[in-house]
Amino acid sequence: MTVARILVPPTAKRGELVELRIAIQHPMETGFRMDNNGKVIPKNTVHTLLCRYNGSEVFRAEMGSGIAANPYLQFYIIAQDSGNIEFSWVDDRGEKGAASSPITVTA
Repeated sequence: MTVARILVPPTAKRGELVELRIAIQHPMETGFRMDNNGKVIPKNTVHTLLCRYNGSEVFRAEMGSGIAANPYLQFYIIAQDSGNIEFSWVDDRGEKGAASSPITVTA
């Protein structure tokens, strides 16, 4: 199971641009490297990352073998209502991960 560190501001004003960050701990094997015995290490990358704000999808990233290990992504949303920011991702082995954080939106 992969672990992630997320940064979601605890509060924001309605209509404010909010920066979200996520760093996922994952080796991101490309499928091009070989182990010490000369066998190819199977490809295993985080291929899909989703972010939902109060259940609605606000960001999606489709990643491939060109992304570095422990991928870091930063993006922005507009604060509308108090609720939950949820991140979820899936790798090539089918392993899933998730992280979430609440945000309080004031007038």
